[in-house]
Amino acid sequence: MPERKVRSQAIRIAGKWFEAFNAHDLEALLALYDDKARHFSPKLKVLRPETGGLVKGKAALRNWWQDAFNRLPTLRYEVKGLIVDNENVFMEYVRHVEGEADLRVGEVLELSGGVIVASRVYHG
Repeated sequence: MPERKVRSQAIRIAGKWFEAFNAHDLEALLALYDDKARHFSPKLKVLRPETGGLVKGKAALRNWWQDAFNRLPTLRYEVKGLIVDNENVFMEYVRHVEGEADLRVGEVLELSGGVIVASRVYHG
């Protein structure tokens, strides 16, 4: 696939990711991921220490994000920037939750075959 097409597909996936997250649309979010996708988050490490910060597979992703949507009904992300390199997307955004300080976040989506195969969250 030509590089330009790969880059536009990656940007499109990132856009759909933000739309799904902000709508708390779990099914649309999960549809962007490979069945065996891996996700690492410092929040996972704190809230579910047994995971070491890593979950694997759609069932684990479903449980993690459903819990987040239940705990944080006002959760939304504000896009600050996207950088695309081949089939990886670095997303910079601000996490907004009513009653909490805003949190600046970086997240990398690793893509293959038009789906997310891994994601990694970075924040303080």
